[in-house]
Amino acid sequence: MAEIELNPGKTGFAGDDRVVPFQVEGLDVRGRAVTLGPLTDTILSRHAYPPPVARLLSEAIALTVLLGTSLKFQGKLIVQTQSDGPVNFLVADFTAPDGVRGYARFDEQALAAAQAAGKTEPHELLGKGILAFTIDQGEDSQRYQGIVALDGETLEEAAAAYFRQSEQIPTRVKLASAELFDRDPDGKPRHSWRAGGMVVQFLPQAPERMRQRDLHGGDGDNGQEFEEDDTWAEAQMLTSTVGAEELTDPDLGVERLLYRLFHERGVRVYDAQPVHDRCSCSRDKLHGVLSGFSAEEIASTIEDGEIRVECEFCSTVYKFDPSEFLRPN
Repeated sequence: MAEIELNPGKTGFAGDDRVVPFQVEGLDVRGRAVTLGPLTDTILSRHAYPPPVARLLSEAIALTVLLGTSLKFQGKLIVQTQSDGPVNFLVADFTAPDGVRGYARFDEQALAAAQAAGKTEPHELLGKGILAFTIDQGEDSQRYQGIVALDGETLEEAAAAYFRQSEQIPTRVKLASAELFDRDPDGKPRHSWRAGGMVVQFLPQAPERMRQRDLHGGDGDNGQEFEEDDTWAEAQMLTSTVGAEELTDPDLGVERLLYRLFHERGVRVYDAQPVHDRCSCSRDKLHGVLSGFSAEEIASTIEDGEIRVECEFCSTVYKFDPSEFLRPN
């Protein structure tokens, strides 16, 4: 992977839908940042999600590509929530090296009630539940899954908690989404969705410097307090200043944003990694699934003389002749 000394006056910008790895040697941090444009808009436009749902799903997609592009093997990362809020299910998965897809499920009545009550913050829409990270390296390997509770947290807060608890890596996550209203080259009004994100991790050479304040254990917790590493505190402070508009601005560029944040500490960027809207569904896969159905199950799926299956992710419709699966007596 090529290393680039960051200078916004000379360095070409990666642009949308490309994850930019970076390092800040003066702060002992590494990270990844991305702005998503056409990829996010294409995925969301297939389902015409209400804006609050679109915002949450676009943030989940941004989180997934930030983590998925760090995979060192040909596998899949699945990020999903299951919760009791109006938006009760989010899933985004990344298939190495560059394929992304996403889907959301929500309760229309509960969402309408939340909007009427002005309760449309991410933690209010998600409610209580879990955020799960699943790594699938293929049929010959066992799946690994890490789970963190959703209890009034945003996706970025829950993701940071996961790294703190499961990976023991001090991590700060920033996620954002935005609706863009502009005009196309012909001057006609145009609407699109954008998303962006940044993951910053503290990885000093001395492992003992990675200690963080313990999470409070509740009533009666008299755990010893200590100060976090000053360098990590500075990195967190700088990262916290990033605004949603910066992460989604089509004219800013990830490199310029990183320069704004960390140039005094010596930020370097590496080759950008492109990501693409790419669903893993296929006719052959669905045929294999249907082939395992019993005759009764096949009969129950027949409608107007055919079997019709629509992919929840990409909305592709596959049609099958029932005779392909009905075994002769």
